[in-house]
Amino acid sequence: MTTVSAATWLDVPADHPFGIATLPYGVFGTASDPDPRVGVAISDLILDLAPAVRVLAPELAPAVAGPSLDTLLAAGPRAWSRVRALVTTWLTDAGYSDRLAPHLVPARDAVMHLPFTVADYVDFYASEQHATNLGRMFRPGQDPLTPNWKHLPIGYHGRAGTVVGSGTDVVRPSGQRRGADGEITFGPSARLDIEAELGFVVGTPSRLGAPVDLARFDEHVFGACLVNDWSARDIQAWEYVPLGPFLGKSFATSVSPWIVPLAALEPARVPPPARTVPLLPYLDDAATPPWGLDVRLEVRLNGHVVSRPRFEGMYWTPAQMLAHLTANGASLRTGDLYASGTISGERPDQRGSLIELSWGGAEPLRLPDGTTRTFLEDGDEVVISASAPGADGAVIGFGEVRGRILPAHQAPR
Repeated sequence: MTTVSAATWLDVPADHPFGIATLPYGVFGTASDPDPRVGVAISDLILDLAPAVRVLAPELAPAVAGPSLDTLLAAGPRAWSRVRALVTTWLTDAGYSDRLAPHLVPARDAVMHLPFTVADYVDFYASEQHATNLGRMFRPGQDPLTPNWKHLPIGYHGRAGTVVGSGTDVVRPSGQRRGADGEITFGPSARLDIEAELGFVVGTPSRLGAPVDLARFDEHVFGACLVNDWSARDIQAWEYVPLGPFLGKSFATSVSPWIVPLAALEPARVPPPARTVPLLPYLDDAATPPWGLDVRLEVRLNGHVVSRPRFEGMYWTPAQMLAHLTANGASLRTGDLYASGTISGERPDQRGSLIELSWGGAEPLRLPDGTTRTFLEDGDEVVISASAPGADGAVIGFGEVRGRILPAHQAPR
């Protein structure tokens, strides 16, 4: 029998991913009140934050007024810490139960929204295993990693306007492709893929021209979420030389509705893998507290588990990604989102993309229902979930990010 956490006056199972140790932030509405507003998840409930704060901490009301997390993100670390501490107190002190009860909404009644306005979107390529697997496929007989890979976090600047909330259907993209015979055609992608990733949400902006060093990572990043960076591999393969991903990536990137604050992830911090080449000073984290994270993902395709990637094996940490992103003086804006790139491990069942799971289509993936996949088919649904260890055996949950593939639109004439 699952025990109930004594830390909160609510009936919350001790191993619930949205227990008192998590308290993630999202934006929701209901049928009776559809206006988007900020909420904090606790078990199977959502605390409607704005009315609770107006009554119990009115000085913080502007930061959580909604209709998105934007204002809270911009309020900075002191406000983040204050709000989290207050919500924790309210949910652990039974003296607040009568005042909070009217503001607790069953999660089943909520409609979740994209939680923040995405200012910019950058996607990295931080998994050595993923980069090695793709290098072996595309450059057989050569070093699978490019010469720069272990010297800097490689990334590309994506399209913020096509970052969508979990549950948004994804229309199969069309684009130019080059066939094995060299013929160039335009049409729906035949190699539509997923990328299981962790994303990081920027709250505090930075000044143009001023890099953000490793030690200031948690002054700027509010929290983490799940990302599925959908990828059209055939379109990408034809277009990416010499400037990198474009239409093969920009059609949709899905994010989870809940943002887990960095404070909740403190117990999950782990050292990154041993580095095999010296790093330049701005990326050298040997003397700073580590920002590797023990986050465990699960990828389901049509309800079947196909992969269990683990973030702890990522070569580059989110702090290093942020330091490199701003190393040239590029400024941060509230709502910037950057993602890790595909999370893949050493074992075949830890690969975070179909191109790896099917080895470029050469080894079809067999599902438990007897069907096979190399890449996504119309009607397929992908669900990515994740959790991390918390203090005293708690589970830190990320919720899930899901998306279903719809047929391509008719090609333009």
